[in-house]
Amino acid sequence: MSTEQANPIVVMETSEGTVKIELWADQAPGTVANFLRYVDDGFFNGTVFHRVIPDFMIQGGGLTPDMKQKKTRDSIKNEASPELKNERGTLAMARTSLIHSATSQFFINVVDNPFLNQKNKTPSGFGYAVFGKVIEGMDVVDRIKDVKTISFGQHENVPASPVLITAIKRSSES
Repeated sequence: MSTEQANPIVVMETSEGTVKIELWADQAPGTVANFLRYVDDGFFNGTVFHRVIPDFMIQGGGLTPDMKQKKTRDSIKNEASPELKNERGTLAMARTSLIHSATSQFFINVVDNPFLNQKNKTPSGFGYAVFGKVIEGMDVVDRIKDVKTISFGQHENVPASPVLITAIKRSSES
């Protein structure tokens, strides 16, 4: 295969519909490789979008419908860069306050979130690593962002009825 590999495409099946996402392996290779390992292992199948904030983002990729955390691989290097912007429709890695703490959880920005972009290399300015963009199905993302949410234990902004990720698979297009 001598031609340059196109960026991989994944198809995310949810209880609200299908979302197709281009992963930016050319700009965030380590993050995409990590995400695809979880995809290939079927890790995301049966997880939920556990945090939904309508004027911010929808987050999933690590909790079961009963809000239990799945066991993940080790955390990865944060590949945030000033060029990769947290804009509406982009996919980014969720993390704790520790810069290099992302594992499996991701979020889809439902509005432009410039405050999440990398400003500098300090802990407060490092940003969140964007590694792809929704190319079909933003209507599904918008349906998810508008679901009714509740508090569940220590979790807030939890969909009142679980929004399932039934599967994420590599697309035959990629």
